[in-house]
Amino acid sequence: QLQAYGGGLVQAGGSLRLSCAASGRTFRDYTVGWFRQAPGKERDFVAAIKRYGGSTFYAESVKGRFTISRDNAKNTLYLQMNSLEPEDTAVYYCAADANIINSSIRNSAYWDYWGPGTQVTVSS
Repeated sequence: QLQAYGGGLVQAGGSLRLSCAASGRTFRDYTVGWFRQAPGKERDFVAAIKRYGGSTFYAESVKGRFTISRDNAKNTLYLQMNSLEPEDTAVYYCAADANIINSSIRNSAYWDYWGPGTQVTVSS
């Protein structure tokens, strides 16, 4: 199971840190990531971090502003979001997959496990 939390309302230029707590499986054996979905839009890739080595991937729109990290001892995934913009407003979801390959990471259809989302609202 995955449970995301830490969302909220923040002004443009502010920061938030999202967390995703995992349970029931061996967290370190999974590649984990974040997606987001704004009203009326598709679910878009935000960032991901690989198992075994921790290579990271980012959407161009968040590169340099967001940082993904994981703590395998705590079974937790993080997303530090800085310099937030109104365009970052969305429901943020965490996802996990044991076997996803790099070329599929940005496609939500290839991820096996999802948690309920957490709302992030950035006011202008």
